[in-house]
Amino acid sequence: MGLQRPSWFIWMSLLSLAGPVRSLSRRELFQHGGAAGDRVLAAGDDATQELALDTPLHFFDGKFNSVYINTNGFIATKQPEEESSLLTSFPPSFGTIALFLADLDTSDGVGKVYLRQDSSPDTLQLAAQHISRAFPEDDEFIPTHAVVVTWQDVAAYQEPRRGDQLDNKKNTFQVVLASGDKSSYAILLYPRDGLHFTSTRPKGADAEQPARAAFSKGLEKYLIWGTRQGPVYSITSDNEDSIRELFEHTNSGKRGVWVYEIGTSPYFSAVAPGEVTGIPAEAPREKSHGGYDDEAPERVVNPGYGREGQQQVVEYPPYEPYPPQQPAEEQRPAVYEEPEPNPGQEVTGDHLPVEPYAEPIPIQPVQFEPPVYPPDGHVQQPLYPPEDRSVVIVDGDLDIDANIFSYNSDTCANSRQKCSIFADCRDYPNGYCCHCRPGYYGNGKQCLAEGKPQRMNGKVSGRVYVGSSPVPIEFNGNDLHSYVVANDGRAYVAISTIPQSLGPALLPLSSLGGVIGWAFALEQPGYENGFSIIGGEFTRQAEVIFLPGNERLSIKQEFKGIDEHEHLVVSTELEGRLPDIQEGSTVQIEPYSEIYHYSSNMITSSSTRSYTITLKDGNTQTRSYQWRQTITFQGCSHDEATRAIPSTQQLSVSQIFVMYDSGNNLIRYAMSNKIGSLHGDEGEENACFTGTHRCDTNAVCRAGQGNQFTCECASGFRGDGRTCYDIDECRETPQSCGHNAVCNNQPGTFRCECVDGYQFGSDGQTCVEVDRPIDHCQAGTHECDIAERAQCSYTGGSSYICSCLPGFVGDGSTCRDIDECQPSRCHQEAFCYNTQGSFTCRCRSGFYGDGFQCNAEGSEREKTPCEEERDRLQDISSGIYPRGPRPGLHIPSCDSQGNYNPLQCHGSTGHCWCVDRNGQEIPGTRAGPGSRTMCIDQAVRPTPVGPTTRPDVHPLPPGTHLLFAQSGKIEYVPLEGHNMKKVEAKAVLHLPDRVVIGVAYDCVEKMVYWTDITGPAISKANLQGGEPIPVIRTDLGSPEGLAVDHIGRTLFWTDSMRDKIEVAKLDGSQRRVLIDTDLVNPRAIIADPIKGHLYWADWNRDAPKIETSYMDGTNRRILVKDDLGLPNGLTYDQHSSLLCWADAGTRRVECMNPNQTGRRKVLEGIQYPFGITTYGRNLYYTDWRRDAIISADRTVGRENDEFQPQKRSRLYGITTAYSQCLPGQNYCTVNNGGCTHLCLAMPTGRSCLCPDNAVGVGCVERDGRY
Repeated sequence: MGLQRPSWFIWMSLLSLAGPVRSLSRRELFQHGGAAGDRVLAAGDDATQELALDTPLHFFDGKFNSVYINTNGFIATKQPEEESSLLTSFPPSFGTIALFLADLDTSDGVGKVYLRQDSSPDTLQLAAQHISRAFPEDDEFIPTHAVVVTWQDVAAYQEPRRGDQLDNKKNTFQVVLASGDKSSYAILLYPRDGLHFTSTRPKGADAEQPARAAFSKGLEKYLIWGTRQGPVYSITSDNEDSIRELFEHTNSGKRGVWVYEIGTSPYFSAVAPGEVTGIPAEAPREKSHGGYDDEAPERVVNPGYGREGQQQVVEYPPYEPYPPQQPAEEQRPAVYEEPEPNPGQEVTGDHLPVEPYAEPIPIQPVQFEPPVYPPDGHVQQPLYPPEDRSVVIVDGDLDIDANIFSYNSDTCANSRQKCSIFADCRDYPNGYCCHCRPGYYGNGKQCLAEGKPQRMNGKVSGRVYVGSSPVPIEFNGNDLHSYVVANDGRAYVAISTIPQSLGPALLPLSSLGGVIGWAFALEQPGYENGFSIIGGEFTRQAEVIFLPGNERLSIKQEFKGIDEHEHLVVSTELEGRLPDIQEGSTVQIEPYSEIYHYSSNMITSSSTRSYTITLKDGNTQTRSYQWRQTITFQGCSHDEATRAIPSTQQLSVSQIFVMYDSGNNLIRYAMSNKIGSLHGDEGEENACFTGTHRCDTNAVCRAGQGNQFTCECASGFRGDGRTCYDIDECRETPQSCGHNAVCNNQPGTFRCECVDGYQFGSDGQTCVEVDRPIDHCQAGTHECDIAERAQCSYTGGSSYICSCLPGFVGDGSTCRDIDECQPSRCHQEAFCYNTQGSFTCRCRSGFYGDGFQCNAEGSEREKTPCEEERDRLQDISSGIYPRGPRPGLHIPSCDSQGNYNPLQCHGSTGHCWCVDRNGQEIPGTRAGPGSRTMCIDQAVRPTPVGPTTRPDVHPLPPGTHLLFAQSGKIEYVPLEGHNMKKVEAKAVLHLPDRVVIGVAYDCVEKMVYWTDITGPAISKANLQGGEPIPVIRTDLGSPEGLAVDHIGRTLFWTDSMRDKIEVAKLDGSQRRVLIDTDLVNPRAIIADPIKGHLYWADWNRDAPKIETSYMDGTNRRILVKDDLGLPNGLTYDQHSSLLCWADAGTRRVECMNPNQTGRRKVLEGIQYPFGITTYGRNLYYTDWRRDAIISADRTVGRENDEFQPQKRSRLYGITTAYSQCLPGQNYCTVNNGGCTHLCLAMPTGRSCLCPDNAVGVGCVERDGRY
């Protein structure tokens, strides 16, 4: 849209073109038919004709040299698909301008579709009048070309056998596409007697479908090779009433006329609707003697502003309709008479006459409305009517939380929980509203304590051109952090990972993060900042035009409210072009003021900013840019009588500081913000309103008379106001949390958590006892077969399942032995002997071996230590030695290569345990009869051979994948939605002679990390290709579990031989032991960097457990210790806050919320799970028995897919490689949290720790809780 001009010029222009706000008649349509030189579309029910254009049409962000007109009420940007698919599955793959998309028919010889191009002055002038009336605050648009298409008396398609009510009903409507050099507009015209039916029944359909009016871009490029459905702007909804309202409402000041800016060049932000949506009551109509209604002249008014800002009202004379069949050479522009001034009133060019009793037409500037991206090809329907439109941006890769608040006609009785805990709910005749209590401020849904500093965290993504460069700079997920001292309005903003090619150009955009300055600006008397009015959930759209080069930048920000840490969360997108600023230059931004205009659900503002660039050589340049923005939000209108917000407020911004830190790739902004009157401070000198009070940052300044004021500590703090400290409510009032709950102190507040065995009741406050079920397996009250033949598995509650042990068959209650001596069980030169639950193999005479492998006597192969021990003990057991057989002796089992099998079981007692490569028992792995132990094969010897280039190794393609370890390689399975694309699974890394156990993924650098027990070592590699890089190679025993903190850039791992949990930087430096006590067999480990927690599993046979701690190892506690067997796999889902584990002992998958009591069984009766990961609603785990990855829907507790790699062998660790990092941040995100070395997140801050070898390196340790 154009730049704003003086208001007197706008309203004088409107005076010369505006007509009365009344319904459109057919006579006021643009001239059409044979006399206008129109062509006629071929008759039929699905005819299409291409129209080559003399001037390209701008549609969304594209240019089109031809369009396609179709019978069915739409214009396409390319040859449309067949009718059936378009009418039943909107939006289509091509661009569409739909006026009345329905199954229409012109086969009756009456209905016609007229079309033409037109560049005549009269047509272009009338189009310009409609556009100027719809956008009164923009520059006048002068089109150079128009396309006029008219559907006249078209009928709904009727099957021959039908005779319904639509036979005689006809519709008439028209569209004009007016284009200039850089933009195009669509003018949709619906005469009041032109729409006689609103729905049709498409061929083959069982029911009628409402017609549709919308703009759809069609398919657009997505990522590198893909496409997705582009934005859709819907004018109507699925309700037929919205079709009828096309001729009853308007966005251009005239009923039945709808104007939209549908495309701009070179930059496009969104379809912009006309701004004049309000209309006064229509005057009574009288029937004329002609074929259509005549309109009686009626009084029309529009608001304006004089030079001093007073609101003016203009009365317009009647509008003379455009003659429908008048020859072009006889056409005359309408003649208007200036209204007579009121007696005694002076009429000047600046002050137009005021009509004291006229009803003004409100202008609603909504030109920055964002596009609607339909998920999965379905259109996101807007709220109707259009003047109360709600717009949603939907990303097809994301899961959308549908629990979005909106005020409605509910009452406090059933909606109180939707208010903040620091708010009161009040009922009104039409609904309820939330109001923050004294000492707090906000919109009632979200309330904050007055005086407390506020933080904002988020991500910044974009595609930005700099200077004249033809190549954009793309970035995704850059961290944004902001801090504001609420009691003096000073705001600080930092954005990380900004490359040097972009950083200097961003320096002038202090408002990129300065919105937090408006949200928490220092309030002048009688005025309120943004958070006080609308809370923390809103959408901000801004457009920046840089002068003199006219570079344009679009900014979209979505504010998602306050998180659990009371931080405002925001996502930011940038697109467009920035003027280049020389590297090493500094920028000084002058103080500025910005006027904010407030309405029920929208806030708009605009300003001009000047800034000075000082180059490295000392020369200076002065530049400026124009800024305008729209903020949309969901307000509560039920209490307007009690909430008097000024319709305009002025934000004053001063002390602006901007800096680009090229060494750390950080851009920083700082500014002071005050919100108040349009006339400035109005003489207010009180320190509370100037920010010079020197109250504590956790205090609120209370103004007194004159210059007097007091400092009052914020809620949850205590002191004299000059100095405030946190109140430990847990210590001072231990009863705050009630019985069976523990109190957790937080800055300015506290939280209650139920103790183990209790959970919050329905009131969300009282801890009630969880039903204590009976574990029949542990109590011995089950009905399973004896422990030598069956296993009892507890499944939660008082339930259990019985399953026969390997070697037995039955229903678990009764199990019988299987005769395993089937052909090929033993070597061909061996005998097979069946035993209870098992079998043995014995080589024939003349051969030696374990029965599975028999060699002829006299062969040269030397026995391995395992074979020698086995044969020696077998001879002893067989009674060859003089003392006779020795009962109860354990004879080791060896594999086909003569190595010790990792799992050894005693033939007499039934106990099993794991051994290392030397046959020595691994402590803590011994299990009793009837239990199973999972052991890792450690027999492979390391070799100095690196990865080899193989034709079956492929780089990781774009998208989300599962990474898993198998023997000497790491493979991937692509995910499509939640489904495994099994045919596209490939190896991504070949690691011969290695046993890879744990795998982890760094979404920032696209690196895979793995643990290798044969080295032992921890290594990494780039998934786009490259050699493995050693990370840790010393002081390792058996590294197994692995976790990456992609935010803090650290690595955590477990060592089951050294019994430790350690941390290091991602390059292996700054290594430190976090936990080295009370660990026996730690394996799986998970990091939750956003909330600052670690989780790990210890499968110690004597006392298995799942534990958690902060990421610095403090606040360690046991989460689960009962009803565990072999908890091998562990995963955490950030979206649902669920911690899930796979247990090979209980043969279950279970989940729990770590912050709550209770656990839920997801799967039971599984076989040998090892690793587990999550993506969306699905869990994926590896299974040693099935040699497969199994997918399960955790929401319904059912397996839904299985993938077996081509090579059948054990699968170990598994993880999810996301296409992009999950949103979130912690206190270590920016500048390493201010730490000299290791920065480890905690729920309320971060810990700065030194590595174990930090002697003499100047390291500083500190606990930085916030």
